[in-house]
Amino acid sequence: SINPEELASITSKHDLKALKMHGGVDGISKKVRTTFDRGVCATDLDTRQSIYGVNRYAEKPSRSFWMFVWDALQDTTLIILMVCALLSVVVGLASEGWPKGMYDGLGIILSILLVVMVTAASDYKQSLQFKELDNEKKNIFIHVTRDGGRQKISIFDLVVGDIVHLSIGDQVPADGLFIHGYSLLIDESSLSGESEPVYTSQDKPFILAGTKVQDGSAKMIVTAVGMRTEWGRLMSTLSEGGEDETPLQVKLNGVATIIGKIGLVFATLTFVVLMTRFLIDKGLTVGLSNWYSTDALTIVNYFATAVTIIVVAVPEGLPLAVTLSLAFAMKKLMNDKALVRHLAACETMGSAGTICTDKTGTLTTNHMVVDKIWIAEVSKSVTSNSSLEELNSAISSSAWSLLLQGIFENTSAEVVKGSDGKQTVLGTPTEIAIFEYGLSLQGYRDAEDRSCTKVKVEPFNSVKKKMAVLVSLPGGGHRWFCKGASDVDEFDENADSPPNGFTLIIIFGIKDPVRPGVKEAVQSCITAGIIVRMVTGDNINTAKAIAKECGILTDDGIAIEGPDFRNKSPEEMRDLIPKIQVMARSLPLDKHLLVTNLRGMFQEVVAVTGDGTNDAPALHEADIGLAMGIAGTEVAKENADVIVLDDNFTTIINVARWGRAVYINIQKFVQFQLTVNIVALVINFVSACITGSAPLTAVQLLWVNMIMDTLGALALATEPPNDEMMKRPPTGRGESFITKVMWRNIIGQSIYQLVVLGVLMFAGENLLNIEGPDSKTVLNTLIFNSFVFCQVFNEVNSREMEKINIFRGLIGNWVFLGVISATVVFQVVI
Repeated sequence: SINPEELASITSKHDLKALKMHGGVDGISKKVRTTFDRGVCATDLDTRQSIYGVNRYAEKPSRSFWMFVWDALQDTTLIILMVCALLSVVVGLASEGWPKGMYDGLGIILSILLVVMVTAASDYKQSLQFKELDNEKKNIFIHVTRDGGRQKISIFDLVVGDIVHLSIGDQVPADGLFIHGYSLLIDESSLSGESEPVYTSQDKPFILAGTKVQDGSAKMIVTAVGMRTEWGRLMSTLSEGGEDETPLQVKLNGVATIIGKIGLVFATLTFVVLMTRFLIDKGLTVGLSNWYSTDALTIVNYFATAVTIIVVAVPEGLPLAVTLSLAFAMKKLMNDKALVRHLAACETMGSAGTICTDKTGTLTTNHMVVDKIWIAEVSKSVTSNSSLEELNSAISSSAWSLLLQGIFENTSAEVVKGSDGKQTVLGTPTEIAIFEYGLSLQGYRDAEDRSCTKVKVEPFNSVKKKMAVLVSLPGGGHRWFCKGASDVDEFDENADSPPNGFTLIIIFGIKDPVRPGVKEAVQSCITAGIIVRMVTGDNINTAKAIAKECGILTDDGIAIEGPDFRNKSPEEMRDLIPKIQVMARSLPLDKHLLVTNLRGMFQEVVAVTGDGTNDAPALHEADIGLAMGIAGTEVAKENADVIVLDDNFTTIINVARWGRAVYINIQKFVQFQLTVNIVALVINFVSACITGSAPLTAVQLLWVNMIMDTLGALALATEPPNDEMMKRPPTGRGESFITKVMWRNIIGQSIYQLVVLGVLMFAGENLLNIEGPDSKTVLNTLIFNSFVFCQVFNEVNSREMEKINIFRGLIGNWVFLGVISATVVFQVVI
């Protein structure tokens, strides 16, 4: 009954005139064939998507494999080598004819193509992995009313006509119109740039995709999805940027640049020495005035050798190793219920020295139950139906009715019927606990008529710490129900509900059990040198009890309340912060202040967990933000680096384990790579100076560069974490990446290899009785194979930098075994 473009423009243009012309929100609902209480029918979804579109934004098409091949071909040193190869082919054909003249040049070309294809294949695979993870990241779940029941669906399944439930912290999933709600404030800064939130009501019913719910709650009817939304049109004008380089990648690129410059010096010296010896030898034999085509081929080969030394010297494998290691960790963590949104998060988490964690839902199960009540001056433990019988005899019918009214009217929870027919209570954990208790009371005794109408609602937020509702009673008159704020002395004068004059009906004691495995996880943190600090908005006595049960609060630690903390001077904070283990009754700014001081004053690498919109500043300020996937709001997830899909603290420790594995794996590869580079540079340079030729040719060096850079990165960068990693302190901000132990291993391994290759180079013919016209070729082949197998030994040796047992866990690492086997097979075949 209405054109999709016209329907979309009503909301995007805030066109009140057009909305009234179509009969307002009620008229729109009729024209898109939906009702506010039942929503759309599941059988209509395909039809609605074909008419109004799907709720997805157009994305840039994925880069093809051949585009990655083209990128790999842009490497400057490879281009120089290709020129050398072509010159070698031309000169070779002119001097030695077909096919012998093709061998050297064609060998270099094939080696270059092999390097390019392997690099392109690796990069292409990583791009597919990132796309898969990105799609997972965007798959947000929302609550809608469909077929008369409330359901949780993927944002991608949303259609025009759906009735969406919005609450504080939600990101609006599509364009729509306000149906009804309470105190709905929308942050439209992502679209308009205006920082002032917009109050949305039936007079101003327009709600746009991409904006955020700052306060209140509401239901809206979807009028546009995907590319027809205002956000979709905006996204179509933007192009997605790639992943930023991680701090470790930046650091390693600096190392690679320095090594590349050293390689350039060695390459230049090698070329100069080879050319000088060639000219001297030529001058003494045939004279410098006599030149032949074979001389041109020799000079081209000298130049190719020099360029290849640069190729080998520049450790291109470092960025590849970082990417492989991080992507491998990301994939494993996804299986372990942690979605890594930013590559740097894995790496940074490995260096974390402090974790500032929430209590509810992270350390505890986030399924609260009523454990004890106080009503009518009677205190009762809630254990079984016997307690209900005792309660029935202790309080009057009027008190019973008031209790049920207070529970069911002043709540944000609701009962929904699932597709399986079972009823479920949806809401916050506290609300669910009280509501479920109310249902048990209601089922036990039929109370007098509780029917009343809500007049005004004051939703809960973390500042007021209370919620209230004004209802009109069946017999006339009004009544306020209020709950929460049990220890808040000062009330907001601008609040709708009165600050006093209430009668206390009941006090609930609510229990949230500690999650299984949390105590062990906290102990693992302590062993690993990571300090766990609980920062919660809860009561200090509750926080201390949970912290002691988890092992966070120790005898020498301090538990402090947010107001006390924020009033301390910088000097007092410097003495206090190292001792703080629990901060209770904290505001979001208290958490932000703690994180800022830990990073600024103490140079700590800080991880922060959070689930609410109010946690966003601290999540953003921290070195690594971890948002809860179940209880977390979309704003919290958007500002986080990692989303903990199961809201479990044990998962956070797993992220730290993998973070340390990434860092250590890259150190292993750097140790391995530098050894290869040092030996290759020195052996060719010394040989050029002494014998006038390089034993490792351009083709051989390219082959080593490929198998050692690519396969070596794959083997060492995918080592899984082990328990030993969590028994050492975290790596500080200023610590050197290449440690003294690594230098010891690099120098020791290099000396060993240089001795072996040096003996073969200068005494190999005599020691091994190699004779005949091709003795030089045989010896150089032996040197090359010895060099490669030295690197295989070096690769196995690099698995463990400090321990003597380098074979620990080798049998279980199929990737490493496969790479080593492939290297050996390739070498034997070639």
